[in-house]
Order: sequence, then C-alpha cells, then structure tokens
Amino acid sequence: MSSWLHRVSWADAWYHVCSRLLRTKPVGAMARGEGDEDLTELAGDSPVGLAKVLTTLDLVSLGVGSCVGTGMYVVAGLVAKAVAGPGVILSFVIAALASILSGVCYAEFGVRVPKTTGSAYTYSYVTVGEFVAFLIGWNLILEYLIGTAAGASALSSMFDSLANHSISHYMITHLGTLRGLGKGEDTFPDLLAMFIVLLVTLIVAVGVRNSVGLNNVLNLVNMVVWVFIIMAGLFFLSAKNWEGGMFLPYGWSGVMQGAATCFYAFIGFDIIATTGEEAQNPNTSIPYAITASLVTCLSAYVSVSVILTLMVPYDLIDGSAPLMEMFAVHGFLWGKYTVAVGSIAGLSVSLLGSLFPMPRVIYAMATDGLLFRPLSHVSAFTHTPAAACVVSGTLASILALLVSLRDLIEMMSIGTLLAYTLVSVCVLLLRYQPDPEESEDLPAKDRPDIDRSSLDDASDGDFHTGPASPLQRLLGAHYPALRARLGVPESSARPTAWTGRTVTRCTLAFFFLSFLLWSAVIFGVERGAGAGAAAWGLTAALLAAALAALLLTVLRQPQSGRSLAYMAPGVPFVPAAAILVNSYLMLKLSPLTWARFAVWCAVGLLIYALYGVRHSSLEVSAREEEAHASSYQRFDEHLDDNFDAPEDDGPYRGWAAPHERDFRYQNHAYDGVAREEDGSGGSSHFGYQRGGGSDGEGDERSQF
Repeated sequence: MSSWLHRVSWADAWYHVCSRLLRTKPVGAMARGEGDEDLTELAGDSPVGLAKVLTTLDLVSLGVGSCVGTGMYVVAGLVAKAVAGPGVILSFVIAALASILSGVCYAEFGVRVPKTTGSAYTYSYVTVGEFVAFLIGWNLILEYLIGTAAGASALSSMFDSLANHSISHYMITHLGTLRGLGKGEDTFPDLLAMFIVLLVTLIVAVGVRNSVGLNNVLNLVNMVVWVFIIMAGLFFLSAKNWEGGMFLPYGWSGVMQGAATCFYAFIGFDIIATTGEEAQNPNTSIPYAITASLVTCLSAYVSVSVILTLMVPYDLIDGSAPLMEMFAVHGFLWGKYTVAVGSIAGLSVSLLGSLFPMPRVIYAMATDGLLFRPLSHVSAFTHTPAAACVVSGTLASILALLVSLRDLIEMMSIGTLLAYTLVSVCVLLLRYQPDPEESEDLPAKDRPDIDRSSLDDASDGDFHTGPASPLQRLLGAHYPALRARLGVPESSARPTAWTGRTVTRCTLAFFFLSFLLWSAVIFGVERGAGAGAAAWGLTAALLAAALAALLLTVLRQPQSGRSLAYMAPGVPFVPAAAILVNSYLMLKLSPLTWARFAVWCAVGLLIYALYGVRHSSLEVSAREEEAHASSYQRFDEHLDDNFDAPEDDGPYRGWAAPHERDFRYQNHAYDGVAREEDGSGGSSHFGYQRGGGSDGEGDERSQF
C-alpha cells in the first residue's frame, strides 16, 4: 500500500512540474484592445508603456536596414571566399526560401497576437508553454547580442581598412593580443568596436522615434550606394571567374553550408515582429513590411554577389571589406571610397537593427518575470526600456571587444533558425486548436463565428475555405474527390479538444523526427559508403514516411474558423516545410557552433531554474489564487452538502485543460476549491470534491 501511495505522489509531483513548465498565456490576453490609442499595456510597476509611433514605412526600413548592412558588406564576401564560392548566389536564394516560409508564419502571428514585443518569445508563450518560451527568448537575446557585436566588429574592420590597418597595428602594439573565444587564434582587443556599441546603445536608449529617424536616413544612403555598386560594377565583369568549375568550387555541400550562414542575413522580419507593439496599425503593417523587406534583401544580396564574384575570383576576395576592395583591385579608387560611405551607413543601420530589438525581448521576458524584473523598467522620458538597453549594450560591447568577427559570423544563425522553427510550430498548433469563444454544442449553422451564407451556398461535395486555393483551381472538379480520399474534413467542421491534442502530439513528433531525418542524411548518407550508406538511406526513408504520415494526420483535423486580416497560406504544408528546411540548415552548422549554443542554453536554464520558474507572472498569479481559495476552506464544516452545482469545464485551455491531468491524481487530490460566478457577479458558489471516482460519480458539492 505504501509503495502504491509513493507512486501516486511521484505522479502528482510530475504533473505539477509539467503544468508549471507548459502553462501558456491565453491569446486573448495578448491582443491589444481597440481603445488603447496612446500607450501599450503597462509593464509591472512601470508608470509608462512603449510608444506606438512606427508606421509601415518605418517597419520596412527597420527590416531592410537590419539585414542589408552586414549581409551585403560582410556575409556575402566571407561565404563566397571560404564556403561556397560564386555559389553564394544559390546560398542566398535557399536561405531566402527558408526565410519566406518562416516569414509568412511570423506575419500571421503578428496579426494574431498584436502585442509582439517579445516576437517569437511571445508567440511560443501563447502556444507551446513557458519553458519553451524562455528557451526561445534566451536564444533571441543570443542572436541579437552576436548580431550587434558582429556589426560593430565589421564597422571597426572597415575603418581599419580605410586607415591602411593602422588602427589594428596600434592596438596590437600597445595592448597586445589575447586568445580568441572561437578557434583559438590570437586577436587584439577591439576597443573601437566596443566604443561603437556603446554609442549606438545611447542612440537606442534616447527614444524609438529618434532611433527610427536615424535608421531611415542611413538606409536611404545605403540604398543609393547599392545602386551605385550595381551600375559601376557592370564595367569590370569577367565571365572567366565562373568558368571551369569555379562557380561551385566547394560543391552543393558548400552551397548548403553557405545557406546556413547566409540565413542570418534575412532576420529583418524578426525585428519587424519584435517591434509590433510599437506599430500604429500592426494588422496591416506587419505582413506588408515582412514581405517588402524579404524581397528587397534578396534582390540586394543576389545582385551584389553576382557583381562581386564576376569582378574578383572567389579565392582573392578580401574577407574584411570585400565590396570596397573589389573596386580597389581594378584601380577604381573613387568607387572604393563611395562604397566606404555606403559601408558606414549600411553597417551602422545593421548594428542599429540588431541592437534595437534586443532590449525589447529582455523587457518582455522581465515583464513576465522570467528574467529579473528591474529590467522591465520603462523610462518616463524616452518611453524605452532603459534598464534593458544598458544591460544589452554592455554585454554586446564586451563581446565585440573580445571576440573576432570571423568567430561571430559563425555563431550568428543557430539561434535565429531555432526561433523561426518554433514560430512555425506555433502557427501549426494554433490553427488547429478550438477557439475559446466557439460553442461546440451548437450546430454549424447556429454558431456566431460562421458565415451562414457560405454554409447555405455550399453543397455536400464542396469544400470552401474562403477563396479557392491554387490546388483547388488546378484540380477543378477532381478536388472534392481528392479531399474525400485524403479524409480532409468539411469546411463547417471545427476543432475540438481531442483534435487539438492530436495535432499537438503530431506537430511535436514532426519537429523531433525532422532532426532525426536530417541527421541520418547528413551524418549517414552523405558521409557513408557502401552498405553503411544504404542502411542510413533506408533509415532516412522510414523517417520520411513517418513524417508524411504525421502530416496527413494533421491534414485530416479541422481548422479553426477564426478569420484574421492575414493568414499563412498552405497550412499545414508551409509550416511543415519551414520546420524541415530550418532543421536541415541548423544541422549544417559547425559542431563548435553547437557547443557554444549548448553553453549559452545551460546558462539560461540555470537562470530559469533559480529565478524564472518561481517569479513568473503566471506562477505568482497561481499562488495568489491558491491562497485566496484556501481562505474559505475553514468554513467548509458549516456548508450545506446537498446542493449540486452545475458542472462547467469552461473553454478549452490547451496544456492546462483539466482532462490532461492523470486520473490517479484526480482521485487523490485533496478537496480542490472551485468558484463559479453568475452573470451579475452578485453571487458565488464554492465547492469541494470528496472521494469520488474518476468518472465523477459520488461528488459532493457545497453552496456558500
């Protein structure tokens, strides 16, 4: 008997831990009210909120600026020289494809959850749970931290190149060298990069309006220089640089490895989502800004890569300032200094774009109690998270001082890829969860959220989800038969708690199996030979079949009927493709990058275990509710046990739903107090449960 009770206590403890780690914020609590015109919801004890001043053009400028600077002036040359050669053009296209797949998911979440100060952190908090949200937020901080330090290091290298490397020689002579944090090569302490980060931190802390104004001016200069590079470069092209196998000197493996590095160059839409809470009209601004920034960045990268690799052989490209030196090689010094002006503007705006969202992610996590709450302080003068700005700028300046640009470039992508993958998972989960406001007891024609006219016009053989999809237009009359064969539900069907849990399990399994699939392909098939490669190929085929089965299961579940201003197309196929592409690119990164990533995650988990899990806003609220409920238990002996209160499970609550709880815990949990208020708010019922079975029989309820 004692051993059985011991097992029950372990089950209870396990349920308690899981419920704390997987608790989620309701989507409705994150949405912005219509009456919030001036300030967003206040953060903790802060007397002010973030100012809503960003227009659609500002968001596009932020997105383009955060990408094009480092991506065009640094990443293109580094990847072309050491990873992919002229195939860097294909690397950028592949990275752009992965970004577009994730970008449409970001756009839907930006509309679904307008309060997006924490970007992917907020999204995962709404859907997946607190623990995953902390990991995503922590890795977003790493992403912006590295991006800021890399931008400052690139800017410092550019100034050093203009000064004929006299700055670096001075530093080495007077300060010496130190062992780098990357592959062990000696580097000099880059005081200039540290000073640049501190200066930009001051600009960001002054106020969002001033920061965006400077960003727009620098971005305009950068775009003008981009056009100059294309026009001037046409006079120095040589097709010999692509001949004789020189276009893909490192093969397709180099192209894919380059795509994993180039992916960082498309994080512009991430800053758009991060600053959504400060947008004047996020429902229309966020989708448009994400699309415009991705198209602009892809055009800039491809065009510049073509000019660079046709002007200079890939093995002779200068690693520190490739676009400046490609004109110097041809003796066009006026062009070199013109590009230098654009480099200053582009790298400055890229640095600003990396540093701008980092304090806002820290602010969002501190507001929720997962990081130290003093970091959520918002300045009453500038309406910016001043404490988070100081901390983030200080950390980035130290990183820029100690770590070389080459090491920073290699560390850029992994946090971004993981965040984008989780956003795709979140969209897939939310699309198939029942809406809290839906009444599942009513027939489809009586539900308030369904357009009755569309139901009346639809025949039994038609499947209407708004405008006809490309597949529906392509197949025409064959589409209903294909839909019936695949088991796709009718348009009037709506998700239930059971179908929502089914999609949750399938999506999480799809996420983990995608990493196993690409591990088998990359480390088994690509590197194996003979029978070993064949065995790994069979394993990969079985994993691919399992992924297809999971996707088909998700396809057979009904989607939510909620209509949004923008919705990601091709669900569940587009989010699933984003998960597959991103997981593949993550596994193409170097083992050293994964080692650094593991160390950073370990530090974050330590902070969450010692502070975040106990100071979380959801944890504090749960403790307050428990204390409030326990104050009524002393009066139980005077209550009338003959009244049976009506049972009401309430809306579906995802991970926190009562039916997710183990039945053994239900049978032995002691007298949980429940409160149910009537419509007028004038009366309340308090009850408790004694000794009933798992089927609910034998419950005794009380009225107070």
